[in-house]
Amino acid sequence: MIRILFVCHGNICRSTMAEFIMKDIVNKQGLLDCFHIESSATHTDEIWNGMGSPVYPPARAKLREHGIGTNDNELGVSQKRARLTSRTDYDKFDFIIGMDSANIRDLNRLFGGDPDKKIYKMLDFTDRDGDVADPWYTGNFDATWIDCSEGCHGLFRQILVDPRFTKELSEGVGYEEYDEYSDVRDNLKYDDFPRG
Repeated sequence: MIRILFVCHGNICRSTMAEFIMKDIVNKQGLLDCFHIESSATHTDEIWNGMGSPVYPPARAKLREHGIGTNDNELGVSQKRARLTSRTDYDKFDFIIGMDSANIRDLNRLFGGDPDKKIYKMLDFTDRDGDVADPWYTGNFDATWIDCSEGCHGLFRQILVDPRFTKELSEGVGYEEYDEYSDVRDNLKYDDFPRG
């Protein structure tokens, strides 16, 4: 499986939105079984007595506005609870994606660096630099949606052309037999992903 962990400060807004946007992208391609996607926090602000807070209601409303977390496309939104990032997460995931520079510092400190080059900032997968807008402070969930959506689509495009994942994705979209010339992008259902 291709394993992705999205990380923000509290794991109730930004990283959670990214988790479910990414799940929606791969689900629409029929590739959900090829991915394991989670999100987590760098701090315990939203974790009380071992129980994490649910998705922040305005973040959940923004997901629903885009058809995610609805009855016919739930993807686990209603069960999601904030969880703390663990040192063991480094070995469990292929991509560990922080929403801002503070998250990246916290992740590098927690993991003792990034020897396998797994840690990225969300907007690294877009054509712009910076941090994902934090709606906890701005109240602007539209800006956060745009940042997370662009980042997730960019990440998906990168995964599609990464030779490490070609065989698994080709089998996931229904190639009877993988060969080195198979291109998973030929079988995408909603081909809005550039050929690169």
